[in-house]
Amino acid sequence: MSLDQDQARDFGRTYTEAWCSHDPAGVADHYTPGGTIAINGGDPTEITEVARSFMSAFPDIQVFMDDLFFKEDTVEFHWTFTGTNAGPGGTGKWVRISGFEEWTFGDDGLVAESQGHYDQAEYDRQLEHGATETQ
Repeated sequence: MSLDQDQARDFGRTYTEAWCSHDPAGVADHYTPGGTIAINGGDPTEITEVARSFMSAFPDIQVFMDDLFFKEDTVEFHWTFTGTNAGPGGTGKWVRISGFEEWTFGDDGLVAESQGHYDQAEYDRQLEHGATETQ
């Protein structure tokens, strides 16, 4: 199923709100049951697990929708997230990372699979040294 641009923007907005609500199930509600995300070419992982992991690592996580791009069969959701790595084993450093998810929608109008992308080296650097406000 393909969403029109207004539907996709509304979807992106509510997806962003779900991340900011700190409720992994709310994020998962945007995916087909068992929907997955593969981050930076890694193995597909069930979305609830990924959301819970990030929310645990960054208890103050905030996600911002930067833009949506429409491709033939996918929608790219460009985002920025900020948060303090204050969860279990965290570094206490503030992180600001941008990236995007490439969504493939199922027949139910929900994400069936997502390919997530961000600069892993920069993320690792920020976990160790922190981000600056201008990044």
